[in-house]
Amino acid sequence: MPAPPLAVVVERFGAPDSFALGPATSRGPGAGEVAVRVAAAGLSHVDLLIASGEYQVRPPLPFIPGTEFAGIVEAVGNGVCHVRAGDRVCGSGWGGALTRRAIAPAERVLAIPATMPFDQAAVFRVSFTTAWHALVQRGALRAGETVLVLGAGGAVGHAAVQVARALGARVIASASSPAKRALAVAGGAEAAIDAHSETWREDLRAACAGAPLDLVVDPLGGTATEPAFRSLGWGGRHLVIGFAGGAIPRLATNLALLKGAALVGVDIKQFEERFPEAAAHNLAALLALHGQGAIVPAVGRRYALADFRTAMEDVRAGVTAGRVVVEMESDDGVLASPSRLGPQPDRADGG
Repeated sequence: MPAPPLAVVVERFGAPDSFALGPATSRGPGAGEVAVRVAAAGLSHVDLLIASGEYQVRPPLPFIPGTEFAGIVEAVGNGVCHVRAGDRVCGSGWGGALTRRAIAPAERVLAIPATMPFDQAAVFRVSFTTAWHALVQRGALRAGETVLVLGAGGAVGHAAVQVARALGARVIASASSPAKRALAVAGGAEAAIDAHSETWREDLRAACAGAPLDLVVDPLGGTATEPAFRSLGWGGRHLVIGFAGGAIPRLATNLALLKGAALVGVDIKQFEERFPEAAAHNLAALLALHGQGAIVPAVGRRYALADFRTAMEDVRAGVTAGRVVVEMESDDGVLASPSRLGPQPDRADGG
């Protein structure tokens, strides 16, 4: 009898070196569920927060970390009609991705086109749907407006650069390393400024070239938020997506009054739960853009499942330009998604 497929198992919250490989689930999919033979899983800062117990919600232990994956449908449960065995899919959920075999709710599993590689599919859905929802529903972006993307080398940041450019905006990126700034420019940013520059606001004004700053995409928080908000033009919108930079910032509310500006929260999880039809429309629009080549997930590094700790430390360090992906080996030792380890990015501090 073959051994069950492997998974990363978190028995107690903590650092990656306290996690271990263990058996993945061997049960079949229940009603409304899909079993997927995973080819690749994406890793993000949120995945590390959940696994360490630092996220605002803690999953019950033990659990399998990771919120994004891609692979081939193995079986479907009763009531599942939109995908079937053999389909190429991507999926997302509250954990369960860092495994060779995942069971996921059917509504979180989406068929992907043949033109989308598994490594891209594993990091597509969450980042790009967050960026689209932020810019379109929450930011009311209009073509021709100027958008500043903080943390432009990160998951949501790089997605926002590409989506804003595809929607006709002028994009300025702020990122911490030459490799991340180069990635942002390749993704459509007109200019990329050094996030650690001592003259950051002056650099931003120069990049705007006299145009008002209409929109800030902020997945960082920390010390990046206040100078960005102060740089907004009249009627500008500052989109609060997360706090990958560390501390939750505090803003003087008179700044919003003086600028007629808005501080706007972005929560993709609640949006998708409350407005599933709108969320499905967003996803269809994004898949169409991918099909046109207008948006392409950037994979920076790939790791084997056995190297999951190194992959997690890479994400924690925040220095890789592009996404970190864990590619799975099938039970016979053959990679389900061929490894294509590209050039290594420059090392630098920050996000």
